[in-house]
Amino acid sequence: MFAEERQQKIAELVAGTGRVSVTMLAERFRITTETVRRDLATLETTGTVRRVHGGAVAADRFSTTEESIIERTIQRPDQKIRIAQAALALIPQATSGSILLDAGSTTEALADLISRRAAVEPSAAEAGAELVVITHAVPIAAKLSSAPGIALQILGGRVRGLTQAAVGQSTVEAAQRMRPDIAFIGTNGIHPTFGLSTPDPEEAAVKAAFVHSARRIVVLADSSKLDAETLVQFASLKDLDTLITDSEPSPELAAALTEAGVDVVIA
Repeated sequence: MFAEERQQKIAELVAGTGRVSVTMLAERFRITTETVRRDLATLETTGTVRRVHGGAVAADRFSTTEESIIERTIQRPDQKIRIAQAALALIPQATSGSILLDAGSTTEALADLISRRAAVEPSAAEAGAELVVITHAVPIAAKLSSAPGIALQILGGRVRGLTQAAVGQSTVEAAQRMRPDIAFIGTNGIHPTFGLSTPDPEEAAVKAAFVHSARRIVVLADSSKLDAETLVQFASLKDLDTLITDSEPSPELAAALTEAGVDVVIA
């Protein structure tokens, strides 16, 4: 394969997945890592990709890039539903308990499933079992406000229009006073060394409070978030218990997750 043809295929991979690693490309095209780096350097000079540690990302993907919750909701819907279904299986039925739902399109998909399950199988509610759901996300609260057997608690604060989530010191302090059984956390990036990150400092502060408050931390992240870094770190891999995603992590990320003791569920 000529270098130009290979570089075109690399560009297509980056466009399709958002990120590629040097080792993955070397294995895929059966070339050395040095050749991969030269290809990425060439693509960067043309503005096709942007090189980052260990690989490359789309040229328009920066540490502060953040799409609105409306935009994210329509992206990768099938993957997010599979992830949400795997997450739903972790929430016991017919028993009382408490969960925390972070803001995000995948956690919103989980809220949909929780609401539907409660409507279809109301026996737990009739038996007196009640699931306490804590959230700071306006769309999630709206989905669960009238679900049978759900005791909804909303954490207040200033609502960011982009994510429709409450943020600020009052939100952080309210989260710190909670101790839910499971927190389902969204993230903009999960990286072998940088951990979990998000572009906005206020969102990061709330997510960090969630991570430190819950007894069990379950991260819901589709494959576009794997190996990605955004501006503000809010947790390390060692803070996590479970990652639910839709494809196998890269070798580097898989090794880091194993070392941190994180269970990985492929939905």
